[in-house]
Parts: sequence; structure tokens; C-alpha cells
Amino acid sequence: MKNHSGIGLRTFGLQSYNLINTCYLDRWLNVAITPAIEEFSLTQFPEYNAKYYNFPSSILFNRGGNSIKHIHLSYCAFRPTGGLKFLRRLHLREVHITGDELKCLLSNSFALEQLTLKYCKELNYLRIPCQLQQLKDLEVYECKALQMMEVKAPNLSTFHYDGNLARLSDGGLLAVKKLHISSFYQYNNVHYASANLSSIVPTIETLIISSFGEEVNTVVAPFKFLHLKSLMINLIGFNGAFSPAYDYLSLAYFIDASPVLETFTLIVSQIRMEHDVISQDSSHLRQMPRSSHGNIKNVNIIGFCPAKSMIELTCHILENATSLECLTLDTIHDDYVHPDRLSVHEVGFCGRIGSPMIMEAENALLAIKRYIVGKVPSTVKLVVLKPCSWCHAPEGLGVKDHRVA
Repeated sequence: MKNHSGIGLRTFGLQSYNLINTCYLDRWLNVAITPAIEEFSLTQFPEYNAKYYNFPSSILFNRGGNSIKHIHLSYCAFRPTGGLKFLRRLHLREVHITGDELKCLLSNSFALEQLTLKYCKELNYLRIPCQLQQLKDLEVYECKALQMMEVKAPNLSTFHYDGNLARLSDGGLLAVKKLHISSFYQYNNVHYASANLSSIVPTIETLIISSFGEEVNTVVAPFKFLHLKSLMINLIGFNGAFSPAYDYLSLAYFIDASPVLETFTLIVSQIRMEHDVISQDSSHLRQMPRSSHGNIKNVNIIGFCPAKSMIELTCHILENATSLECLTLDTIHDDYVHPDRLSVHEVGFCGRIGSPMIMEAENALLAIKRYIVGKVPSTVKLVVLKPCSWCHAPEGLGVKDHRVA
């Protein structure tokens, strides 16, 4: 690096899985950060409770302030003292930075287009000023100390947020078109979204919700999602089975509140099912009041199971989605396989699926034949994906080759 002298150096990246002596790091950075530097990345993975490296911010601002465009820092302390007028992308992961310090950096970084904040434990508030007109993408993930969030970037279009959902109501999301919300430590994300988001993000077009548990059913939305075209709901069984008291049919309220919805995807990830199984008497199926879903063209249910309320939700969609073109029911949820998986593949293998869910998949195939196939209009393509005959046939389970017309 000394021989190079940093002449013409545009990109510098350092990744280490061992702690490096800080005096070496300081010397390397003195060489690497020059007035011509454009991209800078520093990632260390220190041992648990090890002291984080104190990144020498003064070097960055004094030397790279007029050229730096991309910064990626991980596992260090970052104490900025000003803005970077050419900065476009800022990615901070496990970085010690306070709300005041980040505000100082953002207040004059008017070229910023992408901001990612992950596991920043000292970040107590987030204030993004309206002057950041170029900011398009924002990701805030598990910043547990975050108590207040004020986002005023006028052209923010994509926001991925994982944390306390109450922070979303602080305002400033009026321009967001794509929103992904989740919270590992908070239940009822679907309920919250249905009850609150239509007023917080009124122009949203794509919504992805991840939930690790729902203690209450989805409710009637107070306002319509007038621009929502794509809705994906990912339900994850944190303790093995997704909340057995949750009524899948209540998701129809969310669909009802989205008059221009075109694509609806429901993903259920669990290793066992505890919902009530549908009985052989179809007269016990509940029916919600008829409503018009005139724009839905594609519906995908991945991890389709024989739960009574899931059968009822599927029938409700078939009876009310007048423009439906394709209904895909995948009886297996596999994180390792492309969503358009085949029931038999030629190359590779499926992820491991426990015997209970393989047996439930077999029951789901029977339920599809009994309750759903007869309700599918001739204009709708029905795609049913069964367990893979290679990977999902544990010894002694006796998986049969069910075919759906």
C-alpha cells in the first residue's frame, strides 16, 4: 500500500474475521483514503463484547469529503462531524452512531440515494430532512434503541423496516410506493398493517408483511388502499406452528380494502400445523359477504395446508375474483427452492421438510380435490404443486402421486 501511495485509488475494501491491531488499521486508512477515493468498505467481525474499532472520521472528511460516493461500515464506531456532498450510498451495520451524529452526516449529504441502517444499537432517533430529495431507498433493521423516526425525504419510494411498528406513524412516508415491514419481537403485524397503513402510506403500490405470530385476526381497514397492486403476506411459525387461533379467512378484509389489487401472495412457513382441519362436510364452510375483486389476476398460496379457514379463504377468492387468471397452491413451503418449483426436478434437491408437514401436504391435496377444484372457473389456470417425489418421501411415509385435474 505504501508503494501504491494511493495514486488513482478509487475503491478500497477491507474484510477481516479477526481483530486487527488498531495502529495497523489507522496506518492503512491513512494510505487508502485519498482525495480521489469514491468507494470505501470496512468490515470486521470482532469477538463477543470486544471493543469496536473507532473509525477515524476526520481522515474521511478531510481527505475524501469531495469524492466519496459509497460507504459501507460494519462493527465499528463512526462519529461523523459533517456531511459528504457527493455521498450516494451509505450502509451501516453494527455501527455505533447516535441520532445526533447521523443527523449531522445527513444534513449536508444531499446526493444520498440509498441508506441502510442495521443493528445500530446507539441510534436513538432517525431524522431524515426534506432536503434529501435524491433518497429513494431506505432500510432500517433491528435498531432497538430507536424511539422516534421522522422521514421527510419527498421522493422516498422503497422502505424496508424491521422494528417497532409504532415508529411508522411518525410521518413522512407519503411518497413510499414499496414497503416491507416485519418485527421479530412484535406480533400482529398483519393486523397493524390492515388497521393503520392506509393512512400512513396512502400511495403504496407494493406491500410485503412478515409476521411471526398473530394473536388477533385481520380487521376491516378504516380506509382503502387505493393504489395497492401487489400484496405479499409471509406468516412464520416462530414456535413451529403459526398461531393456531388465527383465522386465515379474515385476510379477505385486507383484500376487500385493496380495490386495484392485482397479485396476492400468502406464504405460510411452519414445521407442524395446529389449525382446525376441514371436515368432509362442505356445508360447514363459512362464507363472507360477496365483494368485488375485479382486478386480481394472480393468487399464490405457498405452504397451502388443509386448515379449514385456509380452504374458506381460497373459496372466497375464487367466488369473488372475477378477473382471476391463475391460482397457484403449493402444498410445500421450501425456502431453498425457487417459487416456481416442480414436483419432480432433474437437478439439485429440495430443502428438508419434516414428516408432519409432508403428511399435511397429502391431506391438502385431498382437500383441494374435494373443495376447490370444482369451484375453479374454466377461465382460471389452477396450478397445484405436490411434495417432490424425490425429496419429500421419507422412508415409510408412503407418499402417493396425487394428480389434480
